[in-house]
Amino acid sequence: QVQLVESGGGLVQPGGSLKLSCAASGVDIRFLDMGWYRQAPGKQRELVVVIKGDSATNYADSVKGRFIISRDNAKNTVYLQMNTLKPEDTAVYYCNTRFANLAYWGQGTQVTVSS
Repeated sequence: QVQLVESGGGLVQPGGSLKLSCAASGVDIRFLDMGWYRQAPGKQRELVVVIKGDSATNYADSVKGRFIISRDNAKNTVYLQMNTLKPEDTAVYYCNTRFANLAYWGQGTQVTVSS
């Protein structure tokens, strides 16, 4: 059974940093596309960034230059380093992958950027 578990969210002041983790089990993520999405209150879920099996990345324009995705295949974990956070980054952040034609999501982790 594929499971994704996010962690690392919290409350941070504008300009601060957080690092999110997504630990996968039940699947080897080495060759999978892994994505981070976010959903703010009253808004649709949106793609933040995806890292492909070949480690190519695709960032949303709103986070380019501030967020960095990485993967540790030995730990079967994907990370999202978020720098220079803004109030508009406030959202629940979800980890995602597709395996055997099924989409899998984590439970989400709340990120709140506020002074």
